[in-house]
Amino acid sequence: MKQIIWSDDAVTDYYQTIDYLLLEWPEQVAITFIEEVEAVLDVLKLQPELYPLSSYPNVRRAVIRKQVTLYYTLKKEEIILVRFWNTYQNPDNLKI
Repeated sequence: MKQIIWSDDAVTDYYQTIDYLLLEWPEQVAITFIEEVEAVLDVLKLQPELYPLSSYPNVRRAVIRKQVTLYYTLKKEEIILVRFWNTYQNPDNLKI
């Protein structure tokens, strides 16, 4: 089973999303988001190639929910989480 590695950007994006959800929505919405991320990560560990390739070379994308997409890459023994991207943002600003 591959090890999951969080990039600095992925950590920042993840916590910013949670902070936003806690600020704007009931706490349960943030808890649900965390559970959805954990479920996707569990699937990634078992089937890392399940999610489709993105338009970025060698980068795959997993939709966590319609507002948030996880971008990740695969290495021999690792799954590297690159970004959690809020899809309401301008896609031209996404740096992978």
